Amino acid sequence: MDVRAVFSKADEESEGMAAFRLLAQDPPPTPLVFASPHSGRDYPAEMLAAAAVDPQALRQSEDAFVDRLIAPAADAGAALILARYGRAFMDLNRDPWELDPKMFSDALPAFAQGRTARVAAGLGAIARTAGEGRDIYARKLTFAEAEARVAKAHAPYHEALDRLLARARAAHGVAILIDWHSMPEAAARTAVTPRHGKGCDIVLGDRFGAACSQKLTGLVDRELEAMGYRVARNAPYAGGYTTEHYGHPASRTHALQIEISRALYLDEATLAPTEGLARLTADIGKLTAVLARDWPKLRPA
Repeated sequence: MDVRAVFSKADEESEGMAAFRLLAQDPPPTPLVFASPHSGRDYPAEMLAAAAVDPQALRQSEDAFVDRLIAPAADAGAALILARYGRAFMDLNRDPWELDPKMFSDALPAFAQGRTARVAAGLGAIARTAGEGRDIYARKLTFAEAEARVAKAHAPYHEALDRLLARARAAHGVAILIDWHSMPEAAARTAVTPRHGKGCDIVLGDRFGAACSQKLTGLVDRELEAMGYRVARNAPYAGGYTTEHYGHPASRTHALQIEISRALYLDEATLAPTEGLARLTADIGKLTAVLARDWPKLRPA
């Protein structure tokens, strides 16, 4: 049964439901919640009208096909939330008010976070750059436009994710969130692991043990290594907004970010999937089956 059955009819009829797709069973058979915040491919007309780059340049920031990689996990009992809007429209793995003041024609409110490292790099909640550092917009945006994007994309996605986690805790006493991403091969090459030296295939980010039980990170690490993947931890990615915001083991919610090298399944230049997509999808399915079976072992002794 689609998880929307447990949401209210008003939720289904609201414009916000277009921000994501949900795949889940009711009641949840496992405490697993899989999220893909960056695989969306929809770019609203109002954004494209203000853009100075073509849609293909915007797509370079997507975690292309990650939603397809994890979709079969629903059959193993994981609840899935999959973003629909492109990351360049609104980055769901950022604080919603992490905004670059230089992008706006009017002053931002005091609660806006305009001095973070991500904003400086052009990658705030509303990105300033795309592709090879090209400015996305041909004009300044207004804060009202930012508020509209938060209401259209960020707020409904995180409200739904929060409810999925609450359902998991209510049914199983714990929620286990896996936040799925992909990374450029160039970033994967920078990782250094004790087992493999320089370069990796997958990075596990648990905010250096703060966001989830080490049992969870260790289990995922061992399973992926057994499948032949080179796994790194917390470098170059330790986990973003989602991992930090939801990952509180003391409050019965564990969050782990998984970054997959795009070279495993994708032609980065054309964004076309390669033969590796099928193998990786199958392996993620195997990992999900292990997590669905062994999650009770992750509880504290």
